[in-house]
Amino acid sequence: MHRHFGFNPHRARHSRDGMSGHGGPLGGHGGRRGGGRPRIGRFLEHGDLRFVLLALIEQAPSHGYELIRALEERTGGAYRPSPGAIYPTLALLEDEGFALQSGGEGGRKLYAITEAGREALAVQKPSVDAIFARMSAVGADDAGRDKVRRAMENVKMALRLRLARGASDAEAAAVAAVLDEAAGKIERL
Repeated sequence: MHRHFGFNPHRARHSRDGMSGHGGPLGGHGGRRGGGRPRIGRFLEHGDLRFVLLALIEQAPSHGYELIRALEERTGGAYRPSPGAIYPTLALLEDEGFALQSGGEGGRKLYAITEAGREALAVQKPSVDAIFARMSAVGADDAGRDKVRRAMENVKMALRLRLARGASDAEAAAVAAVLDEAAGKIERL
């Protein structure tokens, strides 16, 4: 049996929305741009990105990078689709007659929803609403994790500064006691 590890160009070519395979956004190793975070879960299945983008351009005509930023913001930074996922999906929407493009500022292509796109989106509305709810939940969870990370960095900096000034045995014992007490409180939460 032949196994493929890492990037599989065959699989990437056949994924219209860039979400299949292992190690993808929110579904594998990393999560946020390869950041080594634990698996958050997969909220976009094959084809979902089409209707998510339609819903976003229904709210306001947008260009690709605005859509990338909108998805990143909705997930609190946990998912940032690549241009390689967004632009082919927008082209597909245009081919299907669900979106059309016009020249925007600075030569950027501005995409807007068509009437056929509105009709297709109406059929998918429950799914799209559920996806947006999952995105919001991931974003809220991520905000909590960011607060903990910030607090951890504050503790590390305070320790570095304190230890750089030197510490007597009694001061070192007091610092260790504070840290042990904090660890115990966190475990009991």
